[in-house]
Amino acid sequence: MKTYPDTETMLIATAQRGDLDAFNLLVLKYQDMMYRVSARITHNELSAEDATQNALIQAFNNIRSFRGGSFKSWLARVAINASYDELRREKRHIAMPLEQFNNEGEEIESPTWMMDLSAGPQELAESSEVQAALQHCIRALTPDYRLVVILVDIEGMSYEEAAQVARVPVGTVKSRLARARMQLRTALKKFESLLPSAYQVELPVSLYA
Repeated sequence: MKTYPDTETMLIATAQRGDLDAFNLLVLKYQDMMYRVSARITHNELSAEDATQNALIQAFNNIRSFRGGSFKSWLARVAINASYDELRREKRHIAMPLEQFNNEGEEIESPTWMMDLSAGPQELAESSEVQAALQHCIRALTPDYRLVVILVDIEGMSYEEAAQVARVPVGTVKSRLARARMQLRTALKKFESLLPSAYQVELPVSLYA
């Protein structure tokens, strides 16, 4: 039986011929992911926006180098490289301060994309404290461990996709993730007073189980 390429495959092929409209349609699905990855590396909204914009330009200019596999992983790798390029341009060390800032330069306690805007004021305050604790512990990880947590536990990538992004074997992703989760569990014990009882017994499956 004859098979036909899916929409993403067709768009990639068209974009590889230099069609910008096809590329724009292609990355609509992934641009938010690219921004989140950049934001977690740079810890600054403006830097993340610049890195994401540069990553999209680089992805379009180099899309002919994509040879198949997970396009999401390929874009994530481009976003990661652009983020570190941004840090180098700003001459900022990877170990960033814990504070984050919005577009007006005002300090924020936790990134807006991590907050549940449907919650009430009290719930938002508690959520902000919890997220700040989680962010603190994630940033304390070594870059290799932090990367696999971002890719697998936060962005929901498979081990195979994360391995493609990190350019390491799948087994290395699994071992790094296991060690990172263990370190996070230990680190979060310092914040037990902020965490709901469910967190104190067992960390959320979606992030650290």
